[in-house]
Amino acid sequence: MSQIIQDIAGLRRRLGRCLALSGMAAALLAGCATQESIPAPSTGISGKVIIGERQMVAVAHPLAAEAGRDILRRGGSAIDAAIAMQMVLTLVEPQSSGIGGGGYLLHYDASKGAIESYDGRETAPAAARTDRFLGSDGQPLPFGEAAPGGLSVGVPGVLRMLEMAHRDHGILPWRDLFQPAIALAEDGFPISARLANAIADDELLARQPTTRGYFFKPDGTPLAAGAKLRNLDLARTLREIADEGADAFYRGRLAQNIVAAVHQAVPRAGDLSQEDFAAYRPERRAALCLDYHAARVCSMGPSSSGGLAVLQILGMLRHFDLASLPADSLDATHLILEASRLAFADRGRYVADPAFATIPVARLLSDDYLSARAAEIDPSQAMGEAEPGRPADAAQIGAMPPGILLPEMPSTSHMSVVDESGNTISFTSSIEGPFGSHVMVDGFLLNNQLTDFAFLPASRGRAAANRVEPGKRPRSSMAPTLVFDRESGDLIAALGSPGGPNIIGYVVQALVGLIDWQLDPYTAIAAPHVLNRNGPTLIERDSGLDALAQALAERGHVIKVQPLESGANVILLRDDRLLGASDPRREGVALAD
Repeated sequence: MSQIIQDIAGLRRRLGRCLALSGMAAALLAGCATQESIPAPSTGISGKVIIGERQMVAVAHPLAAEAGRDILRRGGSAIDAAIAMQMVLTLVEPQSSGIGGGGYLLHYDASKGAIESYDGRETAPAAARTDRFLGSDGQPLPFGEAAPGGLSVGVPGVLRMLEMAHRDHGILPWRDLFQPAIALAEDGFPISARLANAIADDELLARQPTTRGYFFKPDGTPLAAGAKLRNLDLARTLREIADEGADAFYRGRLAQNIVAAVHQAVPRAGDLSQEDFAAYRPERRAALCLDYHAARVCSMGPSSSGGLAVLQILGMLRHFDLASLPADSLDATHLILEASRLAFADRGRYVADPAFATIPVARLLSDDYLSARAAEIDPSQAMGEAEPGRPADAAQIGAMPPGILLPEMPSTSHMSVVDESGNTISFTSSIEGPFGSHVMVDGFLLNNQLTDFAFLPASRGRAAANRVEPGKRPRSSMAPTLVFDRESGDLIAALGSPGGPNIIGYVVQALVGLIDWQLDPYTAIAAPHVLNRNGPTLIERDSGLDALAQALAERGHVIKVQPLESGANVILLRDDRLLGASDPRREGVALAD
């Protein structure tokens, strides 16, 4: 115990250097993030790649990375570090993820060569009805009206999932993993530029009684970057969970408070019950894997659509020689976009919570099916909106209703971890939209994940696979991913990204860069984004891709230029070293020993 106290005291001292400075750049200069970067050798590796010899974390915030690395240095496992980092993210990145949300986690046990996947997705309350997000006129509510308040809140799943994974793979006591976040919540942390911008840009925060007093000064002005923010309510919450386990959240005072907050929420009250919390269970699921050239790529299966769609796209692309094409060339980009259209068409028709729909996963990933889908791609002309395929064992279930394209959410968070034993975590978590439902209780924000359901319960005479139903998990796009060498079975990479439905494209782009073009991890995730979700082709704003956009338009693509805010965190294992990188679009860092 004395060693734990000394370790926490050391963390407080290091964090104190950050608290005395202003803004993220100052925090980095104080050694809170990339101070220990090893200069990159002249081997084509970006200077922004962090190099480690034994263990590494790559996560969305420097303070979370510091906490995770400290856990590893104390002999903790990859899952121990992931839990500590998620608790810190609840505090320092509240707009993106936290204990009020859910997530998906892949774990690789190096001693057994085994992959396990954990589903901690939120669930709809028992009182939920299929018309949940329809207005009085029978039409879908605008997303901006459906998301804020209690109606969009599902039962959070991330704590039960992390508890399950810790029982399977944890080393350090559960209680110890909460101490870094508790210390930060009590002492305060400097608001980053990203969080400050998110607060200033969100008009709802100032109008919600549960968030106004936390994110704004008494005169109503938003807290600025560098301001010190304490959260004593969250410290109390985390201490209860640390002492009593996840039951403190799902069966005790906290569950009662969450239910009350949801029922009193504005502008729309919700209908969660304490029975919904008590009934929540995470799921162990089989990971989905597919061979892609010399690699074997594994990701999350349904209830997330992300892993299945990523693997489908790769399964179609392996019929083309992308490695012979220049990285990010017109021809390569066009092929990736067309394969994405086809995968998104299948996603819309077939994928939902497997407890409520029969999903033909094996057929959707079979060689003959993907070969037939790849044959639909014209290398020189865009196909327009793709139709879903017809796998032989597919049930006749409905598609996502036409005309409803959910927005990309600049929230969600991803982390990758490799511990000293080689055990590896790829973990994506989310509260859905920026600041979730905007309902805050006991120091944390609640999710708005139920808006991931199809708002229209039926389309074209068929029930939508992803319609709202009691106890159901809404379809996700999260795609935590692990990559292995096909021949040796050795782990090659752990990666994932936030980004709503664009996660699928972000992860595919990174995988193609790493596998086909042998890019270093930073170059692979920093490259400009070009995506397609079976609609217009999305090109990242201010990315210098004007010529490519014009060339794609000439091939029949409808071009839409917009911000594309990924936030990938990647760890690559190469030549007995760990190479880590965080997406420059956000404030994440990799730290290593």
